[in-house]
Parts: sequence; structure tokens; C-alpha cells
Amino acid sequence: MVLIWSGINPKDQFTWFLEVVPALIGGALLAATYKSFRLTPILYFFILLHCLVLMVGGHYTYAEVPFFDGLFGAERNNYDKVGHFFQGFVPALLAREILIRKRVVNGDLWRNLIVVSVCLAFSAFYELIEWWVALATGEGAEAFLGTQGYVWDTQSDMGWALFGAICSLLLLSRPHNRQLQNLTDQMDKAL
Repeated sequence: MVLIWSGINPKDQFTWFLEVVPALIGGALLAATYKSFRLTPILYFFILLHCLVLMVGGHYTYAEVPFFDGLFGAERNNYDKVGHFFQGFVPALLAREILIRKRVVNGDLWRNLIVVSVCLAFSAFYELIEWWVALATGEGAEAFLGTQGYVWDTQSDMGWALFGAICSLLLLSRPHNRQLQNLTDQMDKAL
């Protein structure tokens, strides 16, 4: 429903498409892998929240989301920081789940380092995509970039993704472990 709402008279149709396409791709991947690699409920919940953030940002553009104008005395609309926080928070949970379930890395310390590194790599890659779109489309990319004249926007975006990844690991590792154990138990019973 939010996807439909976001696509009705968005501020800029091209920006809307650029912002919601990751949610559409993610939704298709989740549907395709649901039977073969079902994720934990906590991860599905946060993926949904991340998609909602993308859809709201796509509808208004990240620089013009209501309520975030001048919030806490800021001179710019900081809704894009919410988006970049989620860009670290949710992929951290996804990377963690894949690494644990596929038994790629043993030990929490190494796993957490790899999870944070994956999130930073993803964030940097997304910033490169924004740059490529800006080069390809010219001035029309300003709404997608959402820099609002802030010279440190790219670095700040990656910093918020880093913060999101760390928060995800600190806040969700225990409940995530419980859900991973429940998922493993359910899979064992099914066999």
C-alpha cells in the first residue's frame, strides 16, 4: 500500500523510481528465495521498515520529507540520514544472518568486523551509484543526491551507515540469535 501511495504524484517521478527500485529488487529477491532460504522474522520486519523509508523518501525526495524540515534546529532536511542509518542497520542484520547460517566465519569478533565492512562497502557503492546517476542525468540528479548544498554529505551518509551497522549488531544480536536458533530447530524438525 505504501508503494502505491508513494508512486501517486511523487515530487519527481525519476527520483521516485531511483529511490524505490532497491525495494522492488529486494522484494523480488525475497520472494524468489522464500522457500529455499527463509529469513528470520526480525530480519523481514526490518527489511520492511527499510523499504518504507525508501518509499517515503522516493515520494517526497529525501530533501523535502515533511516533519524533517528544521528538525532539532537543523538547517537542512535530514531524512536522508534516516535512510543511510537504515542502509547500515538492515544490511548488517542480513549479512550477519547469511554469515551465521552459511557458517562462513567463526567467532563473533571476526564476523562483526566483516559485517561492518560489508555495510561500509555497500554504502560506498551506493554513493558511487549516486555519483554515476548525477553524471549521467546532470542537474536532474539533485533531488536524488539530496546533498542540499552540504559539502560533506557523502562522508556523512557513509558515517550514518556505519553507525547503523554498529547499532544493529549491538541491539539485535541477542534477539537475532534466538530467532536463528528457532529457525534451525524448525528446519531440523522438517527433515
